[in-house]
Amino acid sequence: MSSKSNDQGRAYEFICLLTLAGEVQKLRPVTIIKNSSYFAAERSWCTISDEMKSAYKASSYVAVEKIFDLEPRILEDSDDVLELLIQADAKGKDGDVRDILIIRRNIQWEIGLSLKHNHFAVKHNRLSKKLDFGAKWYGIPCSQSYWDNIKPIFDYLAEEKKKHSKFDELPNKEKDVYIPLLAAFINEIKYQYQEYEDIPSKLVEYLLGKYDFYKVISIDKKRITQIQAYNLHASLNQNSKSQKASIEIPVASLPTRIVHLDFVPSKTNTVELYMDEGWQFSFRIHNAATFVESSLKFDIQVVGMPTAIITIDCFWK
Repeated sequence: MSSKSNDQGRAYEFICLLTLAGEVQKLRPVTIIKNSSYFAAERSWCTISDEMKSAYKASSYVAVEKIFDLEPRILEDSDDVLELLIQADAKGKDGDVRDILIIRRNIQWEIGLSLKHNHFAVKHNRLSKKLDFGAKWYGIPCSQSYWDNIKPIFDYLAEEKKKHSKFDELPNKEKDVYIPLLAAFINEIKYQYQEYEDIPSKLVEYLLGKYDFYKVISIDKKRITQIQAYNLHASLNQNSKSQKASIEIPVASLPTRIVHLDFVPSKTNTVELYMDEGWQFSFRIHNAATFVESSLKFDIQVVGMPTAIITIDCFWK
């Protein structure tokens, strides 16, 4: 992610946090935990234009309104103090993709929001000579066969990096890099799946997060904020003592089977993964820089989801 995109993302986190606090405090006590992530987001907010600030405010306001409809415990009349905080980016590496947490400690309740600004990507993981994606993604170290297969690919990239070569100028990056690397990736997942049947569910929990959350996506050009509810463990959409949620969020099922895993037809740098329960992902590998690097980055997208994961369009006012 570029520095500009990173600043915009943090700025959006900041205004969503402030909008939440401002609307909640009209009805009940609320406090913002001002940690290092809060101050980083505040600094990013100060870097964007007044026009962007106006758009972000409009986007955050309609999202917050809808979250209140979905989660009546936020505004429940109570003497306790609602806590709001921005999580550190490092949490994402541990499978927690929630950017903002909304917490009521006295009833041991919390929900999280994952915020996206003008993009839908799920993850940007890398493959390298030493990164063990199996251990990181689903808790099973990659086999020796995988390491043997990728070694010549990354040895080649290391040599080209020493030459300060441009990635697009490699004589045959498809044949020398993309195809053998993705073939090793595909074969490794298939091999491990034969031994460990819970890999499909663990993959989804890693790619989407091990905690339930709402994904809030600001689409500025369309003046729409989308909210997607990832209620995989039935922790979202709980009623308060006095009020039911005005919109019911179903519980989505995790996958149990890998149905198809292979290259996208006619593409040398993209793999598609189809699982049961409606889960579909694409994995596009790329260099992510002009010059050759010692690792390659995935752009991972959700292609299909269970019908239980609903999307709500919130139009800006």
